[in-house]
Amino acid sequence: MTERTELTKNDETTPETTRRLPKVRPLVDIYENEDEILLHADMPGVTKEEISINIDNGKLHLSGVRGIKAEGAANWVEFGNVEYVRSFSVPQTIDIEKVNAELKDGVLKLHLPKSEAAKPRQIEIRAA
Repeated sequence: MTERTELTKNDETTPETTRRLPKVRPLVDIYENEDEILLHADMPGVTKEEISINIDNGKLHLSGVRGIKAEGAANWVEFGNVEYVRSFSVPQTIDIEKVNAELKDGVLKLHLPKSEAAKPRQIEIRAA
């Protein structure tokens, strides 16, 4: 019994180890038209509260955490907690004040509108 007590004492003083979440690159589709760049990122299981979107100095950083609550003892685990992480270079012509995002069915849609100066325009030629 003395040995068992010693083992318990050692376990209590052992620092708690935390497991790091595996990082996964979400699949992304990017479309561009005259008005905006539209980015679709596949992030199943992530809630809007767990998503972070940052644009700084021409870099777009996306991240989101999917946490699965375990119910019962795990016999087999293939679908667990992950952190989705992806970064892109974006043009300086993006109007950052008008950027918006929506999350539906595990797909993040990020609308990156172009500033008026970056939009193509037709130049009229006048006869002299």
